[in-house]
Amino acid sequence: MTERTANGPERQEDFARELDQAEQLPFLVELWQFMRDNKKWWLGPIVIVLLLLGGLIALSGTVAAPFVYTLF
Repeated sequence: MTERTANGPERQEDFARELDQAEQLPFLVELWQFMRDNKKWWLGPIVIVLLLLGGLIALSGTVAAPFVYTLF
């Protein structure tokens, strides 16, 4: 019986097949699972602040810009 090599083409095909079959989770769900599993709770406030700042930046280019500028 022959063994498959770790870096052979069959191994690469297996990896590609598994990658195609793997379910892709949304980024925030995967981030939440990472924080929960690794107990990295200090990342929570950082992520929330970054999301809020991103929302403000997105709103600054719309009709809501005058209302966003009054916050600062």
